[in-house]
Amino acid sequence: MTRRLFGTDGVRGRVGTELTPELALALGRAATGALGIDRPQVLIVRDTRESGPMLEAALAAGIAAAGGDVLLAGVLPTPAAAILVRKHGLDMAAVVSASHNPFADNGIKFFSGSGTKLDDGTEARVEELYAADPPDDLATVGRVSEMNGALEDYLRALQSQFPLDLAGRKIVLDCANGSASKAAPEIFRRLGAEITVISDEPDGRNINEDCGSTHIENLKAKVVEAGAEIGFAFDGDADRVLCVDAVGTPHDGDEITAVVAHHLRERGELSGGVAVTVMSNYGFHTAMDEAGIEVATTKVGDRHVLEELQRHGWVLGGEQSGHIIYTPFVPTGDGIAAALLMMRALGDRHLEEADSMTRIPQTLVNVVIADREAIEGAEELWEQVEAENSGLRDRGRALVRASGTEPLVRVMVEAPTRQEADDVAGRLVAIVERDLDGSRGSHP
Repeated sequence: MTRRLFGTDGVRGRVGTELTPELALALGRAATGALGIDRPQVLIVRDTRESGPMLEAALAAGIAAAGGDVLLAGVLPTPAAAILVRKHGLDMAAVVSASHNPFADNGIKFFSGSGTKLDDGTEARVEELYAADPPDDLATVGRVSEMNGALEDYLRALQSQFPLDLAGRKIVLDCANGSASKAAPEIFRRLGAEITVISDEPDGRNINEDCGSTHIENLKAKVVEAGAEIGFAFDGDADRVLCVDAVGTPHDGDEITAVVAHHLRERGELSGGVAVTVMSNYGFHTAMDEAGIEVATTKVGDRHVLEELQRHGWVLGGEQSGHIIYTPFVPTGDGIAAALLMMRALGDRHLEEADSMTRIPQTLVNVVIADREAIEGAEELWEQVEAENSGLRDRGRALVRASGTEPLVRVMVEAPTRQEADDVAGRLVAIVERDLDGSRGSHP
């Protein structure tokens, strides 16, 4: 990787070309050095990709080479790292995962000892150390050992925070053949739910493959077939969730956040407003405005949402993609916790009865592009975006942004009608394809 290492959510790329064991080792050494302390204690968790053990080993070697002691917790949801690093008083946690990406990709992201993702300044320090020559001597070498009981620690934390009685509730879980495959079914069983589970047999290559939060068609069908009241679909590392109601209608992170926001306000637990990203539906903002709930808008990425929550002292934030942050539990997106919070918010109601917001039509087109940073200098594109937003003023909006995790430019348009949204998106996509040599892709 010759460009900046860290994207929206850690370091991510194609294994063997963009993300190599050599990079993982150097990154582990640099991140440990950035802590600036003697003998730091560092946790590593991973998802179910076949490249996970290889990159885990390389990352652990780099941490140990920098004098850190490594605890390997194995396959766990990403948010479990944030739980465990605080519970055990560790100095840092690293997660080997590419979230919702295909199995051939992988990634590495870090959490501080307080359970938050690294801020921009710390990431810059890690990149500085990564680019520097490593020390010649290994006078202090850390140890690498297994951490036992990590999954149980995470499950106990969930049950303590959400002591629900789900007896008699029929729920379908799509585990994306990823990190939720053990944790999600187990916590719902412990709470008494009658569950049907799909995509919970990871083989190293089937993570996110036609399943999970980026492919919810199977979940929709299974919910209707099983006569369930709701279904939840997690992504590969279980830090996000989407849901489906009893009649098979999907509901995204905006709708989950809206339901929970109303619930927390009714209980006097909202502590102000909610934080969402620029991708949130125009209808969400309308609903919150009508309810008198303040909304703060951030850049894409749940760490930016968290920063806004901390700035205001609020407790709830979310992304349309399904990252839901509930700070009384953990300061990062947690799909399983969000599903349980949703069940608490619904109470005895079914999801289709919860009138939390009305979405306006939204068109999202992903354009595959070799150099996603090239959009910064695309003057005609930005002039067209400005013109489209002028025409949509007070009725919708147009947004164009480079993905922080994939070689994509995302074109998103919201308008009162689907046709108008499609037309505006089509004009913008045409410019991206013509001027930036892009092509429409199927990436989530």
